[in-house]
Amino acid sequence: MNTAPTLDSFHVHSSDELKSIVQEKYAAIAETSVNACGPACGCGPVSISTDSIMNEDYSALQGYVADADLSPGCGIPTQFANIKAGDTVIDLGSGAGNDAFVARAIVGNAGRVIGIDFTEAMIQKARQNNTKLGFPNVEFVQGDIEAMPLESSLADVVVSNCVLNLVPKKEAAFREIFRVLKNGAHFTISDIVLEGELPSGILKAAEMYAGCVSGAIQKNEYLSIISNLGFTGVHIPKEREIMLPDELLSAYISADEIATFRASGARLLSITVIGEKP
Repeated sequence: MNTAPTLDSFHVHSSDELKSIVQEKYAAIAETSVNACGPACGCGPVSISTDSIMNEDYSALQGYVADADLSPGCGIPTQFANIKAGDTVIDLGSGAGNDAFVARAIVGNAGRVIGIDFTEAMIQKARQNNTKLGFPNVEFVQGDIEAMPLESSLADVVVSNCVLNLVPKKEAAFREIFRVLKNGAHFTISDIVLEGELPSGILKAAEMYAGCVSGAIQKNEYLSIISNLGFTGVHIPKEREIMLPDELLSAYISADEIATFRASGARLLSITVIGEKP
């Protein structure tokens, strides 16, 4: 019997339960077409295009593979990652392989790309895509970003797209990023953060957690975690506000709560942040 929490009841917030919610949601994304997906990073209860809320267009990038683009992202981290030919790149929350294949186009035959994802269905989809492409230097590993099944000091660059906000223990995840990076190497991560407070109805909605909204933390807290772990040169080359439409918010909170939220000045932000391991 499946005892995983459903997307209709989100009353407890343990790490294991949050991970089950994310696995359930992203398995569904992997097993259905992107056209079936709705709000934020995943499929939802209202018919709002994912592209209109968070996603950015990858289609013009070298290495883009349409079958690997399931749209659960909020930026294009490879644009700012300064990846070089021959680099070893780790993609956290690699999904069907979108960012990994873009990175592969840059590192070339002499480099290596490792995608890590928590969801078995995503790993299977990514491996199927890679089999079609025939890249021997691209691999996809199932694993937890909070405890990566990878050796230390492995990567020249770590990238990730709208994934760390889904990780319950963000400090553990960034500590792992520090561990797997070589000395002098860096990460480039696109993610969702907050300025101000979200309404409680949004915070309690499992759908909005899996959609990269209610799992977001304050921007200053996010940056403090990174700096406190010893990363240097931490900066944000790109930031944009994510507008949550009333149609989406009304599935979880009242009209009065929406008005209060709008008046508060709180903002949901997509940021791309870079940090270096000394």
